[in-house]
Amino acid sequence: MKSKITGGNTSLLFTTKVLNKYNVNYYRCKETGFIQTEDAFWLKEAYSSVITKLDIGLPYRNIFLSDRVSKLIATGFDCKGMFLDYAGGYGLFTRLMRDKGFNFYTTDKYCQNLFAEHFDLTDLPDTNFELVSAFEVFEHLTNPFEEIKDILKFSNNLLFTTELQPEKLDEIENWWYLAPETGQHIAFYNEKSLAYIAKQLAYNFYTDGKFLHLFSKKLYNKDILNPVRDNFLMRKVKKIIKNAEIKKYGKMESLLLNDFQFIKGKLNN
Repeated sequence: MKSKITGGNTSLLFTTKVLNKYNVNYYRCKETGFIQTEDAFWLKEAYSSVITKLDIGLPYRNIFLSDRVSKLIATGFDCKGMFLDYAGGYGLFTRLMRDKGFNFYTTDKYCQNLFAEHFDLTDLPDTNFELVSAFEVFEHLTNPFEEIKDILKFSNNLLFTTELQPEKLDEIENWWYLAPETGQHIAFYNEKSLAYIAKQLAYNFYTDGKFLHLFSKKLYNKDILNPVRDNFLMRKVKKIIKNAEIKKYGKMESLLLNDFQFIKGKLNN
């Protein structure tokens, strides 16, 4: 099978069961390490529900990203510009960003815009945006190189999230981000493969080394995506507040991971 980003050779990495019924081959690009599934014949079935049962982290992710992206825009972009959230799902991120004062719009061919109605790409004339965001999109792309080119038609700056592969190949088959139970994740990147795409498209590539990445025509400091650490006083204040909350309410732990594993078990059974 040929690599979907280089057109070169791949090697069979492993086979696993997708949607708990189909044995699917996963291939690794020999040049870049990019991982892809075989041609995804099961996608119509996988997208019978656009937002999967396992994506319970959607609200937390959008709240977290709205804070992170607000700071990034304030330091590296024109705050008064227009912004687009590509494949924005229910429009929650766009709503949160508009609440913060950023002129965001959303677009999604497959999902109803519930939270940002009237602030959809369809409500605008043709326009170019200061920045396009595409969160949890790249891993869904059936033809990554061409589809990323299409997204970049909206802006010279593309901010996106996708989890980078584990460094050890023997850990990938059990990597949670594969999400074979839902069948929607079919493309998996490392830094080398994302850098390859950026270079071919004549963009600069920036990454936090984990999940947040930027393609841009601008030249930035290489640490543009690494959040500035709070100063000593701010850390001290946060610690005092946290300790006070623990003393009053007890130490509360998020149930997000437990719920994810619970739902995953339900799907597998």
